[in-house]
Amino acid sequence: MTSASSTLTTNSTMSGPNFHSIPVLDYSLSISNNPDDRAKFISQLQNALINVGFLYLSNTTSVIEQKVVDELVSYIPKLFELPQGEKDKIRMVNSPHFLGYSRLGAELTKGRTDHREQFDIATPHVSRWRPGDPDHYNVWGPPQYPDESVIPGFRHAMETYLSQVTTLGSQFITLIAQALGLPPSGLSQFYDIPERMQHRGKIVKYPVPDAKSDSNQGVGPHYDAGFLTILLQVTSHPGLQVQNLAGEWIDATPIPGTFVINFGRALEFATKGIARATSHRVLSPPADSTTPRYSVPLFHNVALDVRVSEPKYQLEFPPEILKLRDERGSLATTDSINYSEFETQPSGQVQLMGRVKSHPDVAQRHYPELFKRFFPDGLPAQGVAY
Repeated sequence: MTSASSTLTTNSTMSGPNFHSIPVLDYSLSISNNPDDRAKFISQLQNALINVGFLYLSNTTSVIEQKVVDELVSYIPKLFELPQGEKDKIRMVNSPHFLGYSRLGAELTKGRTDHREQFDIATPHVSRWRPGDPDHYNVWGPPQYPDESVIPGFRHAMETYLSQVTTLGSQFITLIAQALGLPPSGLSQFYDIPERMQHRGKIVKYPVPDAKSDSNQGVGPHYDAGFLTILLQVTSHPGLQVQNLAGEWIDATPIPGTFVINFGRALEFATKGIARATSHRVLSPPADSTTPRYSVPLFHNVALDVRVSEPKYQLEFPPEILKLRDERGSLATTDSINYSEFETQPSGQVQLMGRVKSHPDVAQRHYPELFKRFFPDGLPAQGVAY
């Protein structure tokens, strides 16, 4: 969703695996009293889930109030304009949960600098880790916020937004299950009770690159980790691109009044490859742009102990759904290779390894053994996110 609301007409044209546009789904159809409307939505979601891996979602104000979005959006430039000293007080290195502030250019993807500044955020959570527990129990924990005195009201605006987007995510999971030929509760075993779950995200600023810069990488090609991502494209800048099965990059240009939803590697593995995790990247704003690009993704996680290869997590799908997967085919080559560990490791361990690779300074302070494993030559100049 962008900060301006808009009513959209859903494009009913089905996209194939070599899509050249991203479908727009009308969320209000999914909660309509008309069963034909609901069936239409599930059919469109099934296509997006299997063939595209991305969609725009419109008309979500029954769950996420426009005033909540607008209030958060009003704070975002102020957040990044805080004095550097205030932002550094909540640096990620202070947090064993990998939450907090990262300076511009603090990460690399595949050896190249990501030209972005960001705050890693999360829903409220108390870490369940105790001495003797697996390290990955500590990957979830309380977020860091700037002092209330320097940006009054921001924390409340952020927490309200996170709560409503999390609700949308939970409702959307039941729709995904139905699109896969399962009952609405068909994916519930991948979640713990709400008090033991945490969903995480970012507030990201992609500044206009310097005229002398030879790179336009906002963030390099990658997959997302969990079941789904719900993205608020705050500004009208282009930049987000997704990769079809032919390897072509397709623009996901912001559409007013929508969120962008994409599916992650955990869902892909849990559904035996039926759901498509799609490679994507972000390009920096054009050099002639006068303003930065802002976005707010929320990553809807599965429970920390989920190991999708275990028998208790195996799902049975109708033959017609498996046939759609097989007819789709797979991407021949992609630069996105991350989160392949979901097939063998607990979800929390996969998340922890990803965070360690992205933020070695945090790992060095809070997870020294993992740091030595991934960085035997010591702390690199910048983090490496795959």
